[in-house]
Amino acid sequence: MKVLVVAEFYPRVDDPVFGIWGHRQALAARDAGADLQVVVLHRVVPPAATPKARMPSAALALWRHPRVREVDGLTVHYVPFVSPPRSRTYGSWGAWAAPALKRALPRIRREFPYELLHAHNAVPAGDAARRADPRTPLVVSVHGGDVYYTGVRSASGERNVRAAFEHARTVLANSVGTAERAVRLGAPPDRTRVVRLGADVPPTSPRQYDHPTLVTVAHLVGRKRHQDVIRALWLLRDRHPDLRYLVVGDGPERSRLEQLAVDIGVADRVEFAGQRPHREAVTLAHGADLFVMPSVDEAFGVAYVEAMAGGVPAIASLGEPGPAEIAQVGDGMALVPPGDVEALAAEIDALLADRGDLGRLGSRARATVERSFTWARCGEATVAAYDEVLGRR
Repeated sequence: MKVLVVAEFYPRVDDPVFGIWGHRQALAARDAGADLQVVVLHRVVPPAATPKARMPSAALALWRHPRVREVDGLTVHYVPFVSPPRSRTYGSWGAWAAPALKRALPRIRREFPYELLHAHNAVPAGDAARRADPRTPLVVSVHGGDVYYTGVRSASGERNVRAAFEHARTVLANSVGTAERAVRLGAPPDRTRVVRLGADVPPTSPRQYDHPTLVTVAHLVGRKRHQDVIRALWLLRDRHPDLRYLVVGDGPERSRLEQLAVDIGVADRVEFAGQRPHREAVTLAHGADLFVMPSVDEAFGVAYVEAMAGGVPAIASLGEPGPAEIAQVGDGMALVPPGDVEALAAEIDALLADRGDLGRLGSRARATVERSFTWARCGEATVAAYDEVLGRR
């Protein structure tokens, strides 16, 4: 089968970890037997947070991005489009991207006669795909944005998410909770299934830090709740004087987090490592004692299972679909009430109390991933969905 993946979030030359989960799922599906190429909806308007003085150069760099490149053996086409600011119009970005996509698809199809479109997120990718090529069967994957943001914060967003779900032959959700929310936004229950994302399980994961270390690998945005971990570190300053916190990633909250660490007197215990290549970021996580990300609106959270695959237990927020599902499947995930810094500190303290118990919990976390959250499983489930849509199962 020949499948064309359509995505907004996908690795770029300047940001090789942007949408890495979509790329990993495409690789997993390829390894499970699908013949894939990828088309990226490449917005050439710089983010609003870009300083005004840098706007022209940032826009030029986006425009000059290669139109076609090979990424881990996959052919990836970048289709540039423009749209108004995200904060006001994101729900309609599919309509803005569709004309450019419609022009690009015949050229791609001449060289790669795809039978199926697989869009990552209903908006903008699924919406653009249904407008640009309504006759080709469409699969839509829901990763969280559609059901937490786009489909519930604007009338246009809800309308276009619902339209993409209605048009799709199958809707793939990354957790049971995400699937339930997608059904409430119009995804047909009989055509909605759960396909969990995954992680690579390394042969070994030796500890590499001299001090007990907490780690978070994530974009530095408010909903990831890095600030709660920094405050928990302060609460634990006497009981765990050697405890350190490694923050891997970058984003708009970095300066605020750095200042918070200074203000409460733990700056010498917090290291901001910045954004790193994906494999390096995972290796850094595997060297820690605990992966801590008490985020909210967490539909799945690949970073949790990537850490657990290396034998690192994880702490997440209670009531979030992804972490709840990971915790339900097996050991290695602890859940604390969101925004409760004292509860978070108490959980960290309890897990660090006995190194032997922590090591055994890490082994069980690894087993959870091996059993339920590998990329091989994800690829097989994804290709099974493709086969079903194309009438081959």
